[in-house]
Amino acid sequence: MRAVAVQRFGNPDGMAVVEVAAPRPGPGQVLVQTEAVGVGGVDAVLRRATLATLGLAPGWVPGSEVAGTVAAVGAGVDPSWLRRRVWAFTGLGGGYAEQAVAAVGDVVALPDGLSPVDAVALGSAAPVAHFALAHAHLAPGESVLVRGAAGSIGIATVEIAARRGAGAVAVTTSSPARGERLRALGATHVLDRAGRGPASAPAAYDVVVDVVGGPDVPGFVDRLAPNGRLVLVGAVAGLPPADFGAPLLAGFRLSRSIATFSLDTVPVADRDAVRAGQFAAATRGELHAVVEAVLPLPQAAEAHRRMDAGDVFGRFVLVP
Repeated sequence: MRAVAVQRFGNPDGMAVVEVAAPRPGPGQVLVQTEAVGVGGVDAVLRRATLATLGLAPGWVPGSEVAGTVAAVGAGVDPSWLRRRVWAFTGLGGGYAEQAVAAVGDVVALPDGLSPVDAVALGSAAPVAHFALAHAHLAPGESVLVRGAAGSIGIATVEIAARRGAGAVAVTTSSPARGERLRALGATHVLDRAGRGPASAPAAYDVVVDVVGGPDVPGFVDRLAPNGRLVLVGAVAGLPPADFGAPLLAGFRLSRSIATFSLDTVPVADRDAVRAGQFAAATRGELHAVVEAVLPLPQAAEAHRRMDAGDVFGRFVLVP
């Protein structure tokens, strides 16, 4: 079968289409004939080798989420999964391929009316947004700043925060045009990437959800209100500086806090229940799958180039 592999870590030119043996489902696994593959920020971070300690080797196939039809099941798996339309989490990789395997516990059936493309636009991002806001203990009426709001996690965070009754939902983004699209999804204030905006925007926030990371994290810690909480859910710009917690000590009497959040810490049953509910909400038009472009699988490197350039609103999706 065809897959896209990282032959050289670094820039997207190190990615290539290769022929590999089709996978077979092991015990407790299903084989998915992929119809859509989500291209996530974590794929780009791993491809750049930003997190080199993970020890990925050349030939690694990126992609952590796919949607399609179950073509085979492994030992111990209920055969009723066969021929069902599903979303599946494939782990650290394996998704950029015509077929992929996943543990049956990481598979969610798709409701009628939800396309595979929309499923991979929401399947990872929307649960991260849901549980990150829960991790921040967002209460109705509190203000939220979403840093890096034009990506799929940021967009879902904006929508979910607005639906939960946040008093203000500010976003950082790179252009007024993107800001207007985010307003249509629930944003109330649009800031530039540095967090600057109109005088009407809040000066401080109860919750900051940061998808970006990198050297500017301390400046957003300083945007927290008393008792404010910053939750770091991504590092597309790299890790924060070693002293990124210094603003906490400088403002000790403000009782601010910083946390990281990974969906890995949420019990599988809980995240799958939320994901299924979000898929159903999407079919009712209550949650929106925002797709920048649908590209053929061999154009995975082009999707990564555009992501590196910041040329994305929502998610790129690959189709075999």
